[in-house]
Amino acid sequence: MELQQIVQHFCSGLQAVDSRGPVEKTYRPGIGPLPEARTVDLVFKHLARSESLFADARPCCYPGQRTKCDIVIPGQWAIEFKLARPLGDNGRPAEHWIENLLYPYEGNQSALGDCLKLLRSNYPFRKAVVVFGFEHTPPVTDLTVAIDAFELVAKQVIGVPLQRREVATCVGLIHPYHQQAKVWGWEL
Repeated sequence: MELQQIVQHFCSGLQAVDSRGPVEKTYRPGIGPLPEARTVDLVFKHLARSESLFADARPCCYPGQRTKCDIVIPGQWAIEFKLARPLGDNGRPAEHWIENLLYPYEGNQSALGDCLKLLRSNYPFRKAVVVFGFEHTPPVTDLTVAIDAFELVAKQVIGVPLQRREVATCVGLIHPYHQQAKVWGWEL
């Protein structure tokens, strides 16, 4: 299975889960306000039911460690996911959202930190980082700027060998501020 397929399936999974109107705390219905881990869990549960390719996909401990990789497709992929959400449930700017992508130090929870963690892992199969984000249609805060910055810092500052960017978009989500989702993925 290629990364482009995973990115496309994840994006279609976001849309499918969103159509069921999931709710987190007192937030408005939709997948956009959900925390990263819950979103990934719901999407992969949906994918496991609808696509046999994902039947065994699950979080799994890094070899020899207690920390878990977000999703491992046994024998194929180790994938870390990161959420980019510049607006809150109320439509106001979310503070510190960019740190989820760009905090450039090993051992943290950013997409850059996840790249370093994957590169140093002993997984004997392909590795990828996937960023998914929510925005207006059309975007008020264009996430592409943050994605370009992520790639620049990853490649040119900390030396992460990101391969070609894979992208998928889904529109028509039910939340008034998280109206569309974009998913980007890179093999390491």
